[in-house]
Amino acid sequence: MSQYDPYTPREAEEPRVGYSPIKQPLTARDILRKLWAPIAAVGFLFWKLKFIFLAIFKFKLFTVAGSMLVSIGAYALLWGWEFAVGFVVLLFVHELGHVFEAKRQGLPVSAPLFIPFLGALITLKKLPDDAWAEAKVAIAGPILGGLGAAVVWLVGESIDSELLVALGFTGFFLNLFNLAPISPLDGGRIVAAIHPALWLVGLAALVVLAFVAPNPILILILVLGGLESWRRWKARNHPETEDYYRVSPRRRVIVGVSYIVLAALLTLGMSASFVERDI
Repeated sequence: MSQYDPYTPREAEEPRVGYSPIKQPLTARDILRKLWAPIAAVGFLFWKLKFIFLAIFKFKLFTVAGSMLVSIGAYALLWGWEFAVGFVVLLFVHELGHVFEAKRQGLPVSAPLFIPFLGALITLKKLPDDAWAEAKVAIAGPILGGLGAAVVWLVGESIDSELLVALGFTGFFLNLFNLAPISPLDGGRIVAAIHPALWLVGLAALVVLAFVAPNPILILILVLGGLESWRRWKARNHPETEDYYRVSPRRRVIVGVSYIVLAALLTLGMSASFVERDI
């Protein structure tokens, strides 16, 4: 669409000098309405998909392949089959990073399970030895996921495929978002090895983001993350958990540098794969 409508009189195109619209201040009702809309959307989403969620969590016969197919079908309703398949594959690669590192540490771990519109997850059947070990399991997902996104993007550039380039951008964004320092995202488990106080920083940042750009999934992560972060924060000084978060300064530096470098690389990947499209 061009900037100006050819059928609009020219005088309507020219801005009125000295005029600026008066913006009404937000009232308490406006703020509540802005926040309530995505919360209601989350509730509606769970209600509409309740049978899928029950199947995922209660039936052992619901395999990895089955959950992948259900997720592909759900995403295809929004983005089409081709993009949906690519998106779920990127999620799978991300989760494989967690699985590989957990196996390397000798931790029993479940296969990836896909939940429509909530991504995918694995379940550790045994807790890691400490926050350092947990951070390595957590960061392995975005590392492998970022590499997968890079491969998709590079292939897309080489064959001039807008679909693959868009998937690459989405993969970079997906893994960068997962680095947000709040549980249950990977970033929350990574920064725990640096200092648990970073959970509160991530929580505050997510509150601001949810207010500025309300989104049902963002609100859900905020609620779950807030509860989990608060639970972990209260338990951080308990005798049984104090040793868990005791990490040497050298390892804190390693985790911190790895976290920053990975976030920077994913940001660069997003910038390189971003394609501005005319609407």
